[in-house]
Amino acid sequence: MRFPRRIAFAIPVFLLALLSASCGLLVKSRTIVRRKAPVSGGQAPSLLSATKEELNQRVTNLYNPILSFQATVDMTPSVGSVYKGQISEIKDVRAYVLYRKASDIRIIGLTPVVRTRAFDMVSNGDKFKLFISTKNLFVEGVNSAPANSKNKLENLRPEAFLSSMLIRPASPDEIPLLEDQTDEEDAVYVLHYIRKGNDNELVASRSIWFDRLDLSIIRQVVFDGKGEKASDTRYAKWKVFENVVFPSHIDINRPEDGYGVAMDVMQMQMNKSIGDDQFVLARPEGSQLQVIGSGGSTPPPATPK
Repeated sequence: MRFPRRIAFAIPVFLLALLSASCGLLVKSRTIVRRKAPVSGGQAPSLLSATKEELNQRVTNLYNPILSFQATVDMTPSVGSVYKGQISEIKDVRAYVLYRKASDIRIIGLTPVVRTRAFDMVSNGDKFKLFISTKNLFVEGVNSAPANSKNKLENLRPEAFLSSMLIRPASPDEIPLLEDQTDEEDAVYVLHYIRKGNDNELVASRSIWFDRLDLSIIRQVVFDGKGEKASDTRYAKWKVFENVVFPSHIDINRPEDGYGVAMDVMQMQMNKSIGDDQFVLARPEGSQLQVIGSGGSTPPPATPK
């Protein structure tokens, strides 16, 4: 006997309802726990909802109050990547980070234990200078210069720190799109920013990840012009420093450049005046000069006076 299509469709639904009602052991409820959030009274924490406009405004509200800062951080540089299956870390590096809006940044790294200067780098947004004490090497060039040194730590760029430490709101040429990545493991909003590339095709610019438990930013991925992942930064332990909210743990990974840097903020002075002289890095006498970018050449070492 051939059942009408409507009745045939109803049979498995009826059987499922019958089994669920008569055999309680077949139905098991479980509480979904996310990011080890506490469960109260058997109830999982509720998730927050937001639109792409609200999330972009949240980024703006975090970014705008930061005019300058002076931070003391514990830094863990590393070389290698997850793609190559090996990462080597350098522990116990103390560093000082100075920032002044819009694009002035300076980072001074000290060696473990003895705390002598290991490196010093500064950028005004377009150009950078880097002095590596252990090699008596002074590097200068444009921020867009390729990072192709065999010694991956020589590829450190101040702009890489700046673009990761500060999460900028959408620029005029970026179009935000919202994705809800909520499943049993995580509850995350991903705010994608796309822009027009060559031939007016849309390309990924970056993405910002929000934890739906509190809408805090937990990740930012920045893509290069080819759509490859240029940087992948994780954020945690957001704190209030002098009425300004800032992450006290920042983990920067630069897979294309072959290095990463994890930073834990130990001290922070927010929105204090910083003079122009703090962003001046002079080339030490006798150091080897390397110029990269814009067809620069390498002049001979400076002659000591």
